[in-house]
Amino acid sequence: MDRASGVYFQNMTGKQVAERLEKNDILLIPVGSTENHGSGAPYGEDTFLVTRMAEAVALETGCTVAQPIWYGSHPAMHLGMPGTVVIPEDIFVAYLRAVIAGFWNTGFRKQILINGHGQEYVIPTALHQFQKKYQVPAVLIMLNWPTVIPNYLKDKECGGPFETPFRHADEAETSYSLALFPEMVNLEDAVDTDPGMSIPRGHIDMGGDVYQYPLPGHCVIGFGGLEVISYPEGVIGKPTLASAEKAKPGLEELFDYMVELIDLIKEKYPPGKLPPIESITQKPREEIEAVVKGPLKRGGRHIYTIAYPP
Repeated sequence: MDRASGVYFQNMTGKQVAERLEKNDILLIPVGSTENHGSGAPYGEDTFLVTRMAEAVALETGCTVAQPIWYGSHPAMHLGMPGTVVIPEDIFVAYLRAVIAGFWNTGFRKQILINGHGQEYVIPTALHQFQKKYQVPAVLIMLNWPTVIPNYLKDKECGGPFETPFRHADEAETSYSLALFPEMVNLEDAVDTDPGMSIPRGHIDMGGDVYQYPLPGHCVIGFGGLEVISYPEGVIGKPTLASAEKAKPGLEELFDYMVELIDLIKEKYPPGKLPPIESITQKPREEIEAVVKGPLKRGGRHIYTIAYPP
């Protein structure tokens, strides 16, 4: 992660972070996973995608980036696939909640968690649990990048740029990887599969919920088998059709939106400004004001005086 080391929290000194918070107190947290992506793509593909996205936007906007969350939650069909590290939902949610609390206590009270994996049904729980537990003013957002640019991920039949529908480790995902970190993709080693459907297309979404079919892909059980049985190649689709050029228009649209979102947050809540205490909690005002001041200021306290464990 040294290529954009000037944006990473963990690479900074205390003085550098303090100076950065004065100008921009928005933190980007890439939330990825470690899972099998076939013979041509890295196990960290989901993490590398959102990390490169965060780097690019941070360099443009002055936001800070946290080193990524490498291990994520997984839908049931991922169980048993070699190289896929499955973190149970309760542990994953508690972990994210603790990360949010630690960075809030540091001064990053505006956080965007950029999701790069099929855990978009889990991450919001961490955000809401944090707010229920601490009831402090904050701006917390989960950005699920595929749903920001759905039309740039669809197949041609549905108006998109790709030959095949958006699935796991497929033409689309591999194209975005080639655009963001080509040095880690070996397209010559990629293996295609020919995914089938247990019911006609149009009912269950196939990945990232970009098609907005009635049934989100990770909200249905019983219409598909374990990946390790059905797709032992680790691929659902045709990554050999991938190219960086197919992904570039979508990345431009994604980056434009992310910059727009950050500008909106900065306009609504400039550095140091937060949602009003009286609008988000009925806890004693002096208790919340103390933790907002932070543990190192006179009269301030750390966030864990409100609740621990995090």
